[in-house]
Amino acid sequence: MALDEGEEVRKEIVLSLDQMGFECEASHHEVGPGQHEVDMRYGAALTMADRLMTFKLTVKTIAMKHRLWASFMPKPIHNMAGSGMHVHQSLALTNGKNAFDDPSGEFGLSDNALKYLGGLLRYAKESSAILNSHVNSYKRLIPGYEAPCYVSWANRNRSSLIRVPAGRGGRTRIELRNPDPAGNPYLQFAVMLACGLEGMERGIMPPEPVEKDIYHMSREERTTNGIESLPENLGHALSLMSESELIRRTLGDHIFEHYLTIKSQEWDEYRSQVTDWEVNRYLSLL
Repeated sequence: MALDEGEEVRKEIVLSLDQMGFECEASHHEVGPGQHEVDMRYGAALTMADRLMTFKLTVKTIAMKHRLWASFMPKPIHNMAGSGMHVHQSLALTNGKNAFDDPSGEFGLSDNALKYLGGLLRYAKESSAILNSHVNSYKRLIPGYEAPCYVSWANRNRSSLIRVPAGRGGRTRIELRNPDPAGNPYLQFAVMLACGLEGMERGIMPPEPVEKDIYHMSREERTTNGIESLPENLGHALSLMSESELIRRTLGDHIFEHYLTIKSQEWDEYRSQVTDWEVNRYLSLL
């Protein structure tokens, strides 16, 4: 028996997705008011991108049926938890074996897993404009809400950009925690794969994991530990992407240039706005 209308709607969403063969593995209310999480079983990158598009339409349609509005906006409410799209990633060999698993490897991870992880870290800043593609995306990536804003990895630390879940064997995987559900999953998955595979090809090993709460570190501690920050806004992210040979190669010149043009227009429109916050803070003081 559902305890509230939101739970009833979520139940209908999950049952509808399961009827389409999506195999939802878990669903629950999240930290924020009216915020819900649905976890889908893994699949090939293109399959999951297709399913994400269908997922969004299904969620919105069923919510409207109940006179509710479903949004995938990354940070809809000030001072509340934002909505992320944590992406669990692994690679399968042609024999079906998990290429990330190695019981004798450090942390139970293979060299391939560590290099893939290293690639995601190395290119985290220049891939941010794709994984976090809206002005509002960067309102989510701030300290204190379990959303990553620093480039690091860990086994248990939920303030890190990449977390390695405990499962091993066929369940060995890494979890990238900065993507949000407002973006284009086809571009997001292509860029994530490109960064990880570039790490494997170039042999990029990650630094040591950081298990401390990075949110409570001072700037000096982060510098000492070699922990860099993700871009703080869309403009910064687009500037870094514009200089990225890897992202250009992944998307192709046509998409790369048009994406930068369209998103730069969005950033320019946003930064020219005068907000209520500015008026309330400065009008009577200056």
